[in-house]
Amino acid sequence: MLKFPNAKINLGLNITTKRTDGYHDIESCFYPIPLRDALEIIPSEKFNFETTGLEIPGDSNDNLVLKAYQLIKADFNLPTVDVILHKNIPMGAGMGGGSADGAFMLTLLNEYFKLHISVKKLEAYALQLGSDCPFFIENKVKLVSGRGELFKNTKLDLSGYYLALVYPNIHISTAEAYSGVNPKRSEISVKDVIEKYPIEDWKGLLKNDFEEGIFRKHPQLPNIKNDFYSAGAVYASMTGSGSTIFGIFKEQPENRYDSILSL
Repeated sequence: MLKFPNAKINLGLNITTKRTDGYHDIESCFYPIPLRDALEIIPSEKFNFETTGLEIPGDSNDNLVLKAYQLIKADFNLPTVDVILHKNIPMGAGMGGGSADGAFMLTLLNEYFKLHISVKKLEAYALQLGSDCPFFIENKVKLVSGRGELFKNTKLDLSGYYLALVYPNIHISTAEAYSGVNPKRSEISVKDVIEKYPIEDWKGLLKNDFEEGIFRKHPQLPNIKNDFYSAGAVYASMTGSGSTIFGIFKEQPENRYDSILSL
């Protein structure tokens, strides 16, 4: 059985408070985009996990796909399988590729083995994997709060726009990203910007709190953002805590970016 975990972008990202449990409360809008990995499970006499595509740094035992299998196996008598993950979404890029892989593994196991796990229970499993993971269970446009696990629906629809992405091959860890942030409540919420203002007015209103600290360390990133605006983007931003910069265009932009996707 085969699934295609997709990436997401953050439309706005306010870091509002640091919690007593060490996490941070955020507010953002998560928007799924059609940039995808591939994830397959095949019946096997023994468990095996392999990856292809982009090289994944670190210990494979820490991969969220493997951890998702172990979570479900602890509660259900799962047979052994071969798991093949093909990586296409860059790591440390702020697009949630690893989180998507883990969440999609949960839904893949649920469907393949007919476990009948509810959406809420799958989201609870996903939260054990990471803060962004629950979003990818339903995988719909959501206003997000808490540590990333509290969702509200929104009518935002960017269909007809084009999304251009530049990933400058800079891996930014979560620890590095948060080291440059001073949590505070924004003067205007992400929800209010998204729902009360047209996209043409988002510039200057819809902000990513990670940008200030990360842009200071990596000055090529604000240059990329400014280049998007010079090229006619109606809105541009860094996404998540990673280094990917995106631009949203009304018309298809020139083919000089890492990816151009139709929303």
